[in-house]
Amino acid sequence: MNFLDAEVEVQGDSASLKIAGQSIELPPAKAKKLIDGGYAGKTVTFGIRPEDVDDSEMVVNTSKAVFESTINVYELLGAEVYLYFDLAEFPITARVDSRTTARPGDKVKFAFDVEKIHIFDKETEQTITN
Repeated sequence: MNFLDAEVEVQGDSASLKIAGQSIELPPAKAKKLIDGGYAGKTVTFGIRPEDVDDSEMVVNTSKAVFESTINVYELLGAEVYLYFDLAEFPITARVDSRTTARPGDKVKFAFDVEKIHIFDKETEQTITN
């Protein structure tokens, strides 16, 4: 799983995570757990599995959680490819379709599946929501 630090931002009954200068609006159930837990303004650990990070144009164009980064490593594993890149100072791995055109040195847009985000308490490492 990829892990990053994220700051919780709350406005009314909605919450978002600020990561690498961008905000990811959370689904209502995940937002409620952060709000009810008193995490507004706090730093939490954001987790997302490599298979929930996508570089396909269709997903990137419809997602609310899109980031751009430069590919460091391309690893072909038959039917899938692992792409390694950094988001802020955090190393990220994406498991994408083998037909990807991304190669080392390319700037690529990635989308996180917001329904698959895991959030952990940074101090206790306990799961807040998954």
